[in-house]
Amino acid sequence: MFLVADISSMKRIETMMDHLSSELIKKQDPDGKWSFCFESGIMTDAYMLLLMKALGKRPDHIEQMLIDRILAKQTQQGTWTSFPDEKQGNPSATVEATLALLYSDKCNATPQLEKAKQYLSTQNRLDQANPLTRTVLAIFGHYPWNNLSKLPIEFFLLPTWGPIHFFDFVGYARTHLAPIMLIQDRKFVITLPNYERVLKWMPQSSSHKRVSNRLKEKIYPFLPHKHLLKNIRQQATRWGEKFLLDRMEPDGTLYNCMTTTFLLIFALLALGYKKNHPIIEKAYRCLLQDYLCNLKNEGHIQESNSNVWDSGLTLHSLLEAGIDPNHPTIQSGKKYLLSKQQYLLGDWSLHNPGVAPGGWGFSDQNTINPDIDDTTVALRVLTPFYRDKAVQLAWNRGATWLLSMQNKDGGWPAFEKDTGKDWQSFLPNLGSKVWGDPSMADLTGRSLEFLGKYTTFNHQQASIDKARKWLEKNQKKDGSWFGRWGVSYIYGTWAALTGLAAIKVPREDPTIKKGIKWLKSVQHKDGGWGESCYSDQRMTYIKLPFSTPVQTAWALDALISFYDTPTAEMETGITRLLQLLEERGEEWKYPVGSGLAGEFYVYYHSYPYVWPLITLSHYYKKYKKIGKIQE
Repeated sequence: MFLVADISSMKRIETMMDHLSSELIKKQDPDGKWSFCFESGIMTDAYMLLLMKALGKRPDHIEQMLIDRILAKQTQQGTWTSFPDEKQGNPSATVEATLALLYSDKCNATPQLEKAKQYLSTQNRLDQANPLTRTVLAIFGHYPWNNLSKLPIEFFLLPTWGPIHFFDFVGYARTHLAPIMLIQDRKFVITLPNYERVLKWMPQSSSHKRVSNRLKEKIYPFLPHKHLLKNIRQQATRWGEKFLLDRMEPDGTLYNCMTTTFLLIFALLALGYKKNHPIIEKAYRCLLQDYLCNLKNEGHIQESNSNVWDSGLTLHSLLEAGIDPNHPTIQSGKKYLLSKQQYLLGDWSLHNPGVAPGGWGFSDQNTINPDIDDTTVALRVLTPFYRDKAVQLAWNRGATWLLSMQNKDGGWPAFEKDTGKDWQSFLPNLGSKVWGDPSMADLTGRSLEFLGKYTTFNHQQASIDKARKWLEKNQKKDGSWFGRWGVSYIYGTWAALTGLAAIKVPREDPTIKKGIKWLKSVQHKDGGWGESCYSDQRMTYIKLPFSTPVQTAWALDALISFYDTPTAEMETGITRLLQLLEERGEEWKYPVGSGLAGEFYVYYHSYPYVWPLITLSHYYKKYKKIGKIQE
């Protein structure tokens, strides 16, 4: 027997909840949103420097801020990494940083860059870089186009009723692929000032292998009425150009992403647009002004702004912490969220026809690309206000859209229904995890958690049963689940367990017992939990040498959902979580968001606030009246 929930420990939790809530309230913008930084590695900073050069722009102070951040991220070995504990350096990140710095007038070939050159000159590092990085190298004349795998632009014209077509790829993949296909078809190269100097300094590809064009030959038989199609390449080019222009958001970006917009600009240049064309100018200004984060004396270009996601999570955490729904902060945030519900048909409707729009997207200017996670968090926030007619209409519309997006296999995707096709895994250098949008445990678990806690889910029992079966079928042998958009097995297991708890699956159920046993088995000696981004890269659980506040909160929240009284693991976990929140060391900043395995990880500046606050709130509400606990 040991004490839990005594006055001192609960007081400490209550104090931390008040402190986090107060901080979050102060961080709200006047229009009701929260503008936390969506911070990743140096890729977007490097691309922005290259874009400035390509367009002949010279915003000196921003250029220097980006350079300062890139240099600050370099390791002692001269490399750059995609996450802090990546030991050998990351070829893609090191290529991107080196290229951007070499072309900058403000950074010469310093000893630090000499170390980077040595790293890149060994073991075919350029050829080890990911396809996007090598595409960027090719655009600037530092990699042979013939050495890159290619999807021919005729692929655009494959009919959607056929066995394979362009819309088998999920939206974020299509909006990267389409500009690359147009650029690559023309083997477009832009020569920057100092090209000859950089060419002599930059290591060259050691591969002499030309990529086969047989994929193009295989596509032609699927083209409709191919014998009637004259100038097929020109038709495909026009189709690709229209595809891109039709998917530009009101802020001028392509799908609200920096990398897609970066590629869009070069695709338009390849098609003959002038550098000062209004479309290019608007896209550039948005990236420079709206996507820039000021991080002390450094600057960072976000891959996307996460305002809708962060605002929804923050409001949800504040409501869970007991902030009055009538509080001005909540009311202002609610108004903002309502204004961001989407009413336009997007590409998601191609796989889900006949359904009215009603979801929410990730970014502030997102109007055509809703996703499951943002929709469920917005609906959680709006539930307490359901009696309001406007909220009721929005909520019903959003919930209907969410249910309609369930995949045939019973799970939920992130963006688009039934796009996870097996054939994608056979494409050179591309994996189905990147280019498709299959069901995932994190999306499925969080959808179940919403349906179980925030709806009268008897009306959706068939959907609930299918999702439960999907989670049971996709549990790993060790009891964990893999999470796609967070790092990684702790994230997936938390989402799956809290979802199953919400639909009243008992703790004695074998699936639950295995999941809980696994979570307890990976708890650190200090009481917390911490998982490396290597897990996402290697598709197996890799332990961090330290605990993080976010992953500790996830693990604890999963345990809290199944126990009426705290366990010893939960007690030590809560103690460690409070320590991490009080100390705010480097653990606070570890990236626990995943975008692209082995390449792109995110430190959400909101996460160390919202997830611990949600977990502490759940613990406090459930156990505050308990004086002692059993074993």
